[in-house]
Amino acid sequence: MKTICLIPGDGVGAEVVPAAAEVLKALCPNLAFTEAEAGFACFEKHGSALPESTLTAARAADAVLFGATSSPSTIVQGYRSPILALRKEFDLYANLRPVFSLPGEFSRSGIDMLIVRENTEGLYSGREHRDGDTAIAERVITKTGSERIVRVACKQAMKRSELRGKPPVLTVVHKANVLKLTDGLFRECALRVAAEFPEIKVKELLVDSAAMTLVKAPESIDVLVTTNLFGDILSDEASALVGGLGIAPSANVGTGTPVFEPVHGSAPDIAGKGIADPVGTLLSSAMLLETLDEPAAADRLRQAVLDTLASGLRTADLGGQATTKQFTQAVLDRVQ
Repeated sequence: MKTICLIPGDGVGAEVVPAAAEVLKALCPNLAFTEAEAGFACFEKHGSALPESTLTAARAADAVLFGATSSPSTIVQGYRSPILALRKEFDLYANLRPVFSLPGEFSRSGIDMLIVRENTEGLYSGREHRDGDTAIAERVITKTGSERIVRVACKQAMKRSELRGKPPVLTVVHKANVLKLTDGLFRECALRVAAEFPEIKVKELLVDSAAMTLVKAPESIDVLVTTNLFGDILSDEASALVGGLGIAPSANVGTGTPVFEPVHGSAPDIAGKGIADPVGTLLSSAMLLETLDEPAAADRLRQAVLDTLASGLRTADLGGQATTKQFTQAVLDRVQ
């Protein structure tokens, strides 16, 4: 029996994770579930945003479904984002963010891309210091980190090519014309690894050109691979093309227990109102099921979400009036 550790976290995470768990239980009765705490509220309660008991539960599980976390914009002594800590703890070096067109006027058509973001290095390495009026962040790029994220991207491109019957295309995004050492190393590693996959057509884009391409011609992107901060920004931009952060799924994969999470934040302005969009969490759950070797269940869940959106039932972020519960029930009706 496979076990999923549920970590709702802060804000709307406490609404969308239970909703997704309800659907997962209906789809796969053989799954077991545990629940653990993390987030800023957990920090205020226990003095730790990611208690050891939560790490123990995550290690024992086959996958983690994470909701959202409220990270303050100022320094709070002793607090560190639990999702960043989970990525580091389990060496989840690859962040996979699929972006595809959804049924509805809120989404552009013809989009089907995967953004592969390095997840443990770059400017999110946590190496910052301040000297008087000067603050410095170190951007860490390593040969090992660059090679392994590009290898993941190449394998994903080959897999997508097989499923879609289209030639694989990999777009390597960097800023090596300015960041000649850090992005220079990333580019060098990316081109070397990609050469191991002669079937893949490789393109390069500077990050500013990539941002423009996502606006002007997103349908031209198949698989995009880049460094941590660039990937974070570009994937959020891409999600806006198809409905916004509320519908965007992601997977954190690597060495340890994989963690699946919607891209959106804790949304304190709507938390507790029962109107949070569960689509991002449901689509993340479909990715989770694929990782647990439940492809048929994953397809059923993904199709149920698409069919529900196509029916016109939507939450407020997509221009509708449905509650979280109403949307979840509609998906449940389609998978049962």
